[in-house]
Order: sequence, then structure tokens, then C-alpha cells
Amino acid sequence: METRPILFFDSGIGGLSVVKEARILLPRRPYVYVADDAAFPYGAWEEGALLERMVGLFAELLETYRPVMSVIACNTASTLAIHRLREAFPGETFVGTVPAIKPAAERTRSGLVSVLATPGTVKRQYTRDLIRDYAAKCHVRLVGSENLAALAEQYMREGHVDEAAVEREIAPCFVEQDGKRTDIVVLACTHYPFLVNRMRKTAPWPVDWIDTSEAIARRALALSANLPPPSSDGNGQDIAHFTSGAPVEGYRRLVTGFGFIAR
Repeated sequence: METRPILFFDSGIGGLSVVKEARILLPRRPYVYVADDAAFPYGAWEEGALLERMVGLFAELLETYRPVMSVIACNTASTLAIHRLREAFPGETFVGTVPAIKPAAERTRSGLVSVLATPGTVKRQYTRDLIRDYAAKCHVRLVGSENLAALAEQYMREGHVDEAAVEREIAPCFVEQDGKRTDIVVLACTHYPFLVNRMRKTAPWPVDWIDTSEAIARRALALSANLPPPSSDGNGQDIAHFTSGAPVEGYRRLVTGFGFIAR
């Protein structure tokens, strides 16, 4: 029987959108949720410094929690560091999060697709390689939002958000070209699904919003098939680890609602 947890990692609380799906598919596994809130937001970090931070942080997390797998529930972190983490810790299992460009290219009818992400994900070569490999026949607009992740954090902590601010952040996603309109927006940040209802409300026309949370959880489920069954009966509370050491009260209330004990 397996007693080690699955570790979910994000710069803040966006990765809880993945946890929500994982609870359905992997209900009896013990969980550790790590929010690197001391370094939030990742999109503003220089690449080399963020990569060094993540490798050092995971050395501590892997030693402390001994997870059976680590889910990097953050597009910015995954596109930058997933390969480096696998090299640095070859005995560990990592599940990454990448923009859903391939399914977007398969589903679009207009050929106009937007990828709504953090500035860090937008500038990553990994993202551009996905477009080259899977969406060469589409017009893909990369939209790097400076503020949307923070707006999502505010909404999840406080229960309200400035809808006009959300509208400003998503406006560049909507393109009209040769009589066609953007019909798909990829939510390339795990924070963004928490705001999708506000996005639908403020969007200039209906689009298909693609959220990768379920796909990430399904990948974790597939990898867990090779593991011994969990010993947990699903009744115990799991751990939320905040790198700041002093999460704001809104964070504590939120993770408690997801079944975690905040540390």
C-alpha cells in the first residue's frame, strides 16, 4: 500500500484548479499542495533566477515530503523548468502543464486561436515550438497578461473582482480577420479557470475556453496506474505548504475549503 503523497506545485493558488479535478479522479491519494507565494508572480521573474529557485526549492520539497509524483500545476514553471527538474532529480516522477495548443488547433473552425498566458509563458520557446508543431495552419495570437493571475488570486481569496479589469486583460484575445473571429481561447495559466465565468460575461462574443486542468489530472491518473494502491481512506486532511511561511488569511480559508491543513 502506498502512503506517499502526490505533490501539486504552483506559484500561488491557481494549481487548486488541477487539485479540483484530481480529487475526482484520484480521491484516495494523500495530497501536498505547495504554493510558492513568497515568489508570486512567476511571470515577472528573470528565467535564470526562477530556474535556480525552483531546482533549489524542489530539493527541499522532495526531501521533506517524499512524494510519489509531483504535478507542476503551473504553465510558467512547467515551460521553463520541467526538463531541468527531470534532469536534476532523475528518480522522481514529474507531470507538467503546457498550453493546450494542439487541441485548440484541432477544434478551431475559424483558424483564429488565442493563447492567454502569463508573460513568462508567452516568451518561452517551448510555447512557440508547440505552435510550430501543432498549429502551423492557424493564426495563433499569444496574449501575455500582466495582471490576470493576480486578479484570480484576489477573486479566490476575497470572492470579488473588478470585471472591467478582467475585460481589459482578455480584450487582446479577440481578433477579427477576413470576416472571421477568434473562436477558441486557451487558458494557459492554471489561475485563469477560476475567472472563466467573468471572462464569459465580459467577452465581446462567445468563444470556447480551453482549460487543461482535467487533462493534467488524467495524466497523473495514468501514471498512478503503475503505483501500489493508496493506503489512505480519504478521510484525513492533506497539507498545504506556503513558502512565505505566513500565508494571508484568505489563502488559509481557501485551502481549508479544499481539504488542506495550511502550513
